Amino acid sequence: MPSEMHANTEQTDDAALDAAVDQAIAACGGDLRATIRALIIANDYLETEVGELMKAVSHAYTRGRFNSYSG
Repeated sequence: MPSEMHANTEQTDDAALDAAVDQAIAACGGDLRATIRALIIANDYLETEVGELMKAVSHAYTRGRFNSYSG
């Protein structure tokens, strides 16, 4: 039974991913090259944002604004 549930989850994930791909392509008027370009630009932007957030969190942590987890 667990493997059956895992297969259903994978199918749902695949369907959601396929729908997202279709949506991205449609947003670029069906132009696959434009879709890839837009995704690369979005990825670069998100990588920059993550880097900035990591710096901000690191800076706040060193100033004692966050307590370390002692779980």
